[in-house]
Amino acid sequence: MHKLFFILTAVLITACSESPTGPMIVAHRGASHDAPENTIPAFLLAWEQGSDAIEGDFFLTADGEVVCIHDSHTGRVSDTSLIVAESSLEELRKLDVGSWKGEEWKGTGIPTLAEVFAIVPDDRKIFVEIKPGTEILPELYEEIDRSGLRDEQIVIISFNADVVKDFKSARPGHKAYWLSGFRQDDHGNVVPSPETVLETLQRTGADGFSSHHGLITGEFIDQVLNAGYEYHVWTVNDPARAWELKGYGAMSITTDVPGLIREHFEEQEKLSRKQK
Repeated sequence: MHKLFFILTAVLITACSESPTGPMIVAHRGASHDAPENTIPAFLLAWEQGSDAIEGDFFLTADGEVVCIHDSHTGRVSDTSLIVAESSLEELRKLDVGSWKGEEWKGTGIPTLAEVFAIVPDDRKIFVEIKPGTEILPELYEEIDRSGLRDEQIVIISFNADVVKDFKSARPGHKAYWLSGFRQDDHGNVVPSPETVLETLQRTGADGFSSHHGLITGEFIDQVLNAGYEYHVWTVNDPARAWELKGYGAMSITTDVPGLIREHFEEQEKLSRKQK
């Protein structure tokens, strides 16, 4: 849908201004509050809203193509439910994954990883979340090599520790972060513990830990940072909570509302300068 328009828009986006100090603002599945998630329109809107990076979810199709979609099936974002791993790119291309978000997005399709790579400006990054297992990695390496993006522009993230381990072994020049949410066990302890997180990071060779913002504390983050790893956080849509996590040392804030978080950060930074 309007492919030429999207390409031209990406070229025209101003990408030469430096980001403010502080954590990167990462658009979760693009500017997904305002546009259909994991689509070219959502990613282009993220750049317009001042994102430092975009985050997208990726699966492997039956014919070996890497496509951008969050779920293993298409039922949530389309009126047809196909299993991605059992469908060809041609079959998936026929689906409308924009209408559920609004009539103005009708006809929006599922993009390939190559198409998403193509709209990343020179001074911005993409966080590639690998949803399946290590079987996607050979095709991922090929797409990275064809992309023309620099190593530092492409960050790999995954809940699957084996994906992180194998990727870092093959591509040490790229950053890779292990993902995890948190829960409390029957004794009120947070799981995973800091010890488990650090053991996983060491075992996989990950560059850092990326977690959901629920239950995370400054003390937990300090343990990750003091061990020499990066800390990143998702999905933070409350500006005050994002600012709090910035203060704890989070190196990126992933959010559905990048424009809102950017505006809040700029306001707080102006206020801080006035108070000095």
